[in-house]
Amino acid sequence: MNRPKEVIIIGGGAAGFFAAINLAESNSEIRVTILEKSNKVLQKVKVSGGGRCNVTHACFDPRELVEYYPRGKKELLGPFHKFMTGDTMEWFENRGIPLKIEADNRIFPQSDSSQSIIDCFVSSAQKAGVIVKLGQNVQDIMIKEGQFDIKTETDNHLADKLLICSGGNPKIWQLLKKLGHQITEPVPSLFTFNIKDHVISDIPGLSVPKAIVQIVGFKEPSQGPLLITHWGLSGPAILKLSAFSARFLAEKNYEFDLLVNWPGIPLEAVTKFLIDQKKSAPKKQVFLRSVYPEIPKRLWAKLLTAAGIKRDQNWSDLSHQQIEAIARQLTQNRFRSHGKTTFKEEFVTAGGVDLKEVNFKRFESKLHPNLFFAGEILDIDGVTGGFNFQNAWTGAFLAAMAMAKG
Repeated sequence: MNRPKEVIIIGGGAAGFFAAINLAESNSEIRVTILEKSNKVLQKVKVSGGGRCNVTHACFDPRELVEYYPRGKKELLGPFHKFMTGDTMEWFENRGIPLKIEADNRIFPQSDSSQSIIDCFVSSAQKAGVIVKLGQNVQDIMIKEGQFDIKTETDNHLADKLLICSGGNPKIWQLLKKLGHQITEPVPSLFTFNIKDHVISDIPGLSVPKAIVQIVGFKEPSQGPLLITHWGLSGPAILKLSAFSARFLAEKNYEFDLLVNWPGIPLEAVTKFLIDQKKSAPKKQVFLRSVYPEIPKRLWAKLLTAAGIKRDQNWSDLSHQQIEAIARQLTQNRFRSHGKTTFKEEFVTAGGVDLKEVNFKRFESKLHPNLFFAGEILDIDGVTGGFNFQNAWTGAFLAAMAMAKG
């Protein structure tokens, strides 16, 4: 009787469980073992999305979906044609986890609890016969006579096929370097900007819905909700910008100038609007209310003060130079950022296995047959909103299907 083929999966997170379940369900003659270094599995899933688990994003066109990936855009286009958001939704709903699409197109379990996803993974893995071994901190990976010899602190494991889904794990990256893989140096990808400035210093918690933010010297701006925090600026607009500019900002040591267009409207249009406001409400005090409903009154007052407007001025009192000063504060507000703050829900890095060394039809190493990768171990990352999970699901599924076939 032939022995079963052994598949080892390093990493008991989202990608590891997704791959293990799909592989075990597709080929019952393969023995699948997950090696997890900690004493608990799926801990990143547990805290993701504020404890609700942002499973994926309601974007169903592969060409549109890849635009949310600062690194991996080209490589993911083909894989997304084979397994993407609709497939993810069907996968979970077929296993009794109904999902919901929220107003911003993020997709969550209807339970609003990441525990639903964890329970689904754990029970599905058990039913499929997946073996889960905890406390397996990998120390070395060697290739001997066509097999993978994985040494942990307590055991040795032999595998015919090896899938690595250990996320941004520096130790595993070093082991892959020993096997000849190039590793793109990791840097933080999703983070908020540390800014100390009198315009925003004492109004944390305020937000605007459609701000445009741009780093001076970096060509791509970002638009979306912008949040003022105790330490500076955050929200989807900042997180998206941080992802696309990750390497640029690392090179700058996170010292840079940021331009903020609070209403997300061009300077010329704002200037004309303010001139019209002066004509239509000449006797009203400028500080009385924000002329843009999306800009909170306290932020409006801060911007007026920065523009040199006095508290008792009416619209009719404003000179053309003062109108222009207000328009510049609204659309070209300049801040100096000193450092970053990790976005705790995501803690994503840009970096990992060089994408040129991976066959993305199978998510398999081009250097070593039967060595596979999925998730953040690769130099692929998405913006916030469920995109990093979708990368994990897609890579894990295609790697599992490749391993199941032979």
